[in-house]
Amino acid sequence: MTETIKNRYEFVLFCDVENGNPNGDPDAGNLPRIDPETGRGIISDVCIKRKVRNYVDLVKGQAIDAPDVEEGELGYKIYVQEGAVLNERNNMAYVHYGLKPVDKKLPKKVEDQRKVTKFMCDNFYDIRTFGAVMTTGRNCGQVRGPVQLCFGESVDPVAPMEMSITRMAATEAKEDKDNKTMGRKQYIPYGLYRVEGFVSASLAERTGFCQEDLDLLFEALMNMFENDRSASRGLMTSRELVVFKHESKLGNAPAHALFDAVTVRRTIPEEQPARQFSDYEVAIDEGSIPQGVEHEVFTYIRPSA
Repeated sequence: MTETIKNRYEFVLFCDVENGNPNGDPDAGNLPRIDPETGRGIISDVCIKRKVRNYVDLVKGQAIDAPDVEEGELGYKIYVQEGAVLNERNNMAYVHYGLKPVDKKLPKKVEDQRKVTKFMCDNFYDIRTFGAVMTTGRNCGQVRGPVQLCFGESVDPVAPMEMSITRMAATEAKEDKDNKTMGRKQYIPYGLYRVEGFVSASLAERTGFCQEDLDLLFEALMNMFENDRSASRGLMTSRELVVFKHESKLGNAPAHALFDAVTVRRTIPEEQPARQFSDYEVAIDEGSIPQGVEHEVFTYIRPSA
């Protein structure tokens, strides 16, 4: 039986983009997301979670039809994937325990209700980590995950841009050979983004989230762009991860006090646009970190695979 984490954590991730679109908004012609009042760039929490899921799937590589794990063991299947049929995944719990499903209802016995929910947590890393709503046709309950993320926000305002692109090849032979279809590409010249996150030891007890899961999460945050490249995203890099660990399960300080201890200053004049990570300096005010909280800074975490 793997033991769940016993300490609360907060973390701050800094990642940047060069000549790319870190998170396009489909309601705005796929332009990079921005705060219209401040001009700062936005990366949604859903976008970051998608990258973490992709990384875990890459390094663990557990197919959805792989054997189920026994109760208390760790599985690394991914619940939310492109093209996934969630009800079919929920049904795996009923098949495992030989239960007869009733559409949109949990099993009648409380013991069986807990079994199907725990089965999903044990087998799927992203449910164990981020939680999931599994109350559709095959009802496996609802889980609030111990790991939660805020929106990523750029340190400075960003300048979303568009450029015209052309297609030189024809789709069909009958097309005009001079047909050079015009298109648009959206990008940001440079942006340094700050993402803040939380890890609850109390919620970890409910899903089975353990130290091995936590280590894999931090590994994923630092390596999630390295094997998930895209021409549209340009050069994206995880630059620095600051992790705060509390002595207790409920915490020894409010999260905002720890986040406020991490600041970023420009190393170039204010009027000069930033174009690289060295144009900034991340600083931690160690004197303001309350007693009972320790911190660690990662600039690289070696992939475990």
